[in-house]
Amino acid sequence: MLIMIKGGQVYDRETGEFVKQDLLIEDHQIVRIAKDIQATDIVDQIIDAENRIIVPGLIDLHVHFREPGFEQKETIMTGSMAAARGGYTTVACMPNTRPVIDTVETVQSIKKRAEEAATRVLMYGAITVRELGENLTDMHELAEAGVIGFTDDGVGVQTSAKMKEAMKKAKSLNLPIVAHCEDNSLAKGGCVHEGVFAKQHDLPGIPNEAEAIHVGRDILLAESTGAHYHVCHISAKESVRLVREAKSRGQKVTAEVTPHHLLLCDEDIPAPDAMWKMNPPLRGKADREALIEGLQDGTIDFIATDHAPHTTAEKAVGMKQAPFGIVGLETAFPLLYTHLVCTGILTLPQLIDKMTYIPATTFGLPFGELAEGKTADLTMIDLHHEQVIDPERFHSKGRNTPFKDWKVKGWPVLTMLNGKITWSESKKTIKG
Repeated sequence: MLIMIKGGQVYDRETGEFVKQDLLIEDHQIVRIAKDIQATDIVDQIIDAENRIIVPGLIDLHVHFREPGFEQKETIMTGSMAAARGGYTTVACMPNTRPVIDTVETVQSIKKRAEEAATRVLMYGAITVRELGENLTDMHELAEAGVIGFTDDGVGVQTSAKMKEAMKKAKSLNLPIVAHCEDNSLAKGGCVHEGVFAKQHDLPGIPNEAEAIHVGRDILLAESTGAHYHVCHISAKESVRLVREAKSRGQKVTAEVTPHHLLLCDEDIPAPDAMWKMNPPLRGKADREALIEGLQDGTIDFIATDHAPHTTAEKAVGMKQAPFGIVGLETAFPLLYTHLVCTGILTLPQLIDKMTYIPATTFGLPFGELAEGKTADLTMIDLHHEQVIDPERFHSKGRNTPFKDWKVKGWPVLTMLNGKITWSESKKTIKG
C-alpha cells in the first residue's frame, strides 16, 4: 500500500518550523518527505492536506480503558477509537482494571484484545498485587511480558518500605516507577480540593499535602535507589517545587500534567456537579499557575489526559458519592491549542513536543517523530476549524467532561497508525 499526503504543513522538530511538504508512506513506514513529490500510477491513495498541519501521532501515557472488568464504562475498542479521533496513535493503560494488571496472563489477554484497536495500546504493570499495597508483583515477569513501567495508579503506595523495595526492583529492570501520589491519612473522605469551593459548599477537601508528601518521600527514595521516578497527574504547587529541586540535582525525576489541571482551578467549578470531580482534584489558582510555569520551564515533562470514563448514572449521584474522573482524549489538543497556544502561554512546537516527542523519549519509546524511515504514525490537524465540544459526539462511552459547550479550535481531522488511517473526519481523497 502506497499512500501520498500532499500539501500539508509538516512539522520539522529540528527547526521547530512547519514546512509545506508531501509525505510518501509505504506500508507502515514514511519513505520520503519532500516538496512536490510527483504522484505515479502506483500510488494507491492521495490525501489532500492543504491548509492542515501534519504532526507526529499524539502520545498519551496515562489512560483508563477499563477493560477487563468495567466494560460498561469503556472498552479497549471504544477507548482506542476515542483516542484516534483525538489524534492519538499511542496510549498506555493504567492497571486498575479487574483483574488488576498484575500477572503475565492479564497482560497477554489485554494485548490480544488490543490487536484490532485503533491505537497502539501499551500498558503498565501494578506495583503491588491487586494494588493492595502489600506484596510486590512479579515485576521481572511483567517486564518480560512487555509492560512499560509500574504503578498502582488509583491508589498511592502508602508505606515507604514497600515503595523503596519496588524502586530497587524497577531500577534493576530499567523501568520507571509511575506514582499516584496520595497520602490516604490526609485525603480520605475528600471529594474536592481543600480550598475555596469546598468551603463554599461545605464539602470535605483534599489538601495539597496529600499529594506533595508522597512526592517528597518518593524523591528521597528514588535518590537512594537510583530509580527513574515519574509523578502522575501532578497538581499541587508544592509538588512542582519538589520536582524542580530534584531535577536541579540531576535526579531522574519526571512528571506529567493533565489538560484539566492546566486550564481549570477549583474556583471555576460552577456547582457541586460530579462532572468536575477528578483525582487529584482541581486545585487553587496558585497551583494552576505553578503547573503552567512548570510546563513552560521543563519541570513538568509532558501532558497526559488521565482519560477516566464513567457511566452517566455513576456521575449523577452527586459530588460526594460519584467516582473520580473525567474523559479527555477527544478534546485535549483543541483545548490546549485554544487556551495555551492561542493565548501565548506555549508555542505550537512546544505543545506538540509535550504531546509526542517528550513522552516518547521520557519512557524510551521509539515514536513521536516525523522522519524518513520512521513508523508512519501521524496526525493531521485543522488549526482554524472551530466547534463546540459536544459529549454526545464522543467515540468514548464516557460523557463525563467539564468542558461541555466550550468552543475550541485546532481539531484533528485524520489519524494514521503504522501507515493505516484509523480515523478521518472526511473520506475526501484526490485519488483512491
